[in-house]
Amino acid sequence: MARIPSKSEILDWIGEKPTKTTKRDIARAFGIKGADRIDLKRILKELEGEGHLEKRKKTYRDPDKLPPVSVLKVLAPDDAGDIYLSPLEWHGEGPAPRVLFSAKATDPALGEGDRVLARLQEVTGEDHAYVGRLIRRIGTNPHKILGIFRKTAEGGRILPIDKGSDKEWQVEAGASDGAKDGELVEAEQAGPKGRMGLPSARVIARLGDPSAPRAVSLIAIHEHGIPDDFPDAVIEEADAKKPAGLKGREDLRDLPLVTIDPADARDHDDACYAHADDDPKNPGGHVIWVAIADVAHYVTPGSALDREARKRGNSTYFPDRVVPMLPDRLSGDLCSLHEGVPRACLAVRMVVDEFGEKIGHCFVRGLMKSPASLNYEEVQAAMDGQPNEKVAPLIEDVIHPLFAAYDALKTARAKRQPLDLDLPERRIELSEEGTVTSVAFKDRLDAHKLIEEFMVLANVAAAETLIAKRQPHLLRVHEEPNQDKLTALRETAQASGFTLAKGQVLQTRHLNSLLNAAEGTEFDELINMATLRSMTQAYYSPQNFGHFGLALRAYAHFTSPIRRYADLVVHRALITVHGWGEDGLSAQEVERLEDTAKHISDTERRSMMAERDTNDRYLAAYLSDRVGATFTGRISGIARFGVFVKLDETGADGLLPMRALGREYFHHDAEAQTLTGADSGMVIGLGARVQVKLAEAVPVTGGLVLELVEIEGKTVKPGKGRHRGAPPRRKAGQAKAKSAKVKKKLRRKKG
Repeated sequence: MARIPSKSEILDWIGEKPTKTTKRDIARAFGIKGADRIDLKRILKELEGEGHLEKRKKTYRDPDKLPPVSVLKVLAPDDAGDIYLSPLEWHGEGPAPRVLFSAKATDPALGEGDRVLARLQEVTGEDHAYVGRLIRRIGTNPHKILGIFRKTAEGGRILPIDKGSDKEWQVEAGASDGAKDGELVEAEQAGPKGRMGLPSARVIARLGDPSAPRAVSLIAIHEHGIPDDFPDAVIEEADAKKPAGLKGREDLRDLPLVTIDPADARDHDDACYAHADDDPKNPGGHVIWVAIADVAHYVTPGSALDREARKRGNSTYFPDRVVPMLPDRLSGDLCSLHEGVPRACLAVRMVVDEFGEKIGHCFVRGLMKSPASLNYEEVQAAMDGQPNEKVAPLIEDVIHPLFAAYDALKTARAKRQPLDLDLPERRIELSEEGTVTSVAFKDRLDAHKLIEEFMVLANVAAAETLIAKRQPHLLRVHEEPNQDKLTALRETAQASGFTLAKGQVLQTRHLNSLLNAAEGTEFDELINMATLRSMTQAYYSPQNFGHFGLALRAYAHFTSPIRRYADLVVHRALITVHGWGEDGLSAQEVERLEDTAKHISDTERRSMMAERDTNDRYLAAYLSDRVGATFTGRISGIARFGVFVKLDETGADGLLPMRALGREYFHHDAEAQTLTGADSGMVIGLGARVQVKLAEAVPVTGGLVLELVEIEGKTVKPGKGRHRGAPPRRKAGQAKAKSAKVKKKLRRKKG
């Protein structure tokens, strides 16, 4: 009887003989015959289940993968006319996998030897391992145009919608992609730059009606001046980058650092791993690793990439697209921590005690190789006892230790008491055509909270290290509410029957006490909204003023350098203090930290406004065929011209203009955020439950106009009143008296 080889012996042999990996080859190499082949088959199945091997048809090989975004070389067409691509980056032991090129009608013609940046999708049961779709040809950076197509006898012209742009583009007859007159189109430059006459363009996407859902994010990009076209020098610089090697780095490839992101994530900034601390001095403690993409290795100070990243400040996210801070070659490829691919990282090893308090940490510059890219839902399902095939092999050694460490961090969080607002986040789901199919509120899974706590801990470690070393850097600052906003919150709380004490230094635990008291009552949402309104906006600064909302003395952004410039600055500062290379924070950068902080705080707000406007337009389009329908909601804002209502079903905000409130005049109290009826004394305040009718939905502007049907269960008579003019003085005096009475009733209501 032949000796059955161990798993390590089989893996070593496959690594040495990558071209002979069938079960028959392996059996012959180890002299296994007859019934012993059953044991060999079992071992190979176990190796496959553990992720050490993957089976493709009848062969076994090391499961190294190509990145989802890769640079590949175009090969000559085969006898069937199919075009295959050869990857330029391959870390596997065996031959590089075959990639079939899947061309779209609008793709330019490719020739043998061309290099392309392509998005890859794995396939099974074929003679190729991936299908590749073109992002762009390397060395080209066609200018993108968004405009209205106008048909002409020669083909057509494109009138850009960019503010301040009067340049038209000529479209040849065969380059219009069938666009119709008046359609919004996305196009790219088709000819050389700088020639005489109108420049040429070819249509790459027809977006239809300029007010249609697919157009709204592009319009917002142009309205808010968000750069979405990378300069040639930036693309050339990104294309020239090569994967980082092990030189000067700590080898972390044996650590099972997994990424956990949304299911549709294309880039992976962060990976994590945890295990029980084996130090007898820390019983019940945990070691937590957080590894972050080493963007600083590729984006160096003063480079074209750096200047463009600083200009953008951050990536901007829309329901149908992302405007990235970095080109695809970096954001989707070299800087993304894809599974099965060696990637450069900055990692922090943190030790916490059994109560989740950090008792030590250290940073390293390393090279990692993630065993799996996971999403929140499958990780949560695994913890709930329903693991899929991908997560099952990782349950005991990776997933359970992560959640054990998270349980400890929850104890520390409860003690620290960061602000605990309950504000559900909505998610707009789109069809392939770009229309809204549903608007749902995102589930807050424990898997989400785990990653959030790990990232907060890593950000704290970065801030503490740089402050201790007296290294200039950028901090994330969130100051406490000012007295005027606190007074307004206190009055809202008192009118609802709750208390926010005076005469003490405000801490988040005081606000949490108020939120907890309101939880489950009819004032729950009102108190949450009022508390949110009392907060100041967070910003970046070289000075440390603490982070009030997180209840932290020092906080820096370290964990998302692919999408935030602030994190890249923090990475460079860490490289400088540890002496890891010449790509740290330069003296010139230190001098302009104040300007950088202000600029990226502004770009963050710009992105927030563009994202909000886009969501409003999508929601208006989604609701446009439901004009006349009734909805429930809560009053979320009070103004002189009307009332804003947040609808329960979608989270959309609509306006109840003054004319829709009834037949009487309403007094506006800006401090108390109320409207008081001159005749009835009815007080309309934040958080009031209402039933409204949708009177108008305008997708172009994102506006929703409502009519009031009920407020707090009481029917309101429709019709126009005297709200446009001043009321009689006698009525005004009566209204104030009635308003005071109503406020007293509200105070007594809870009791």
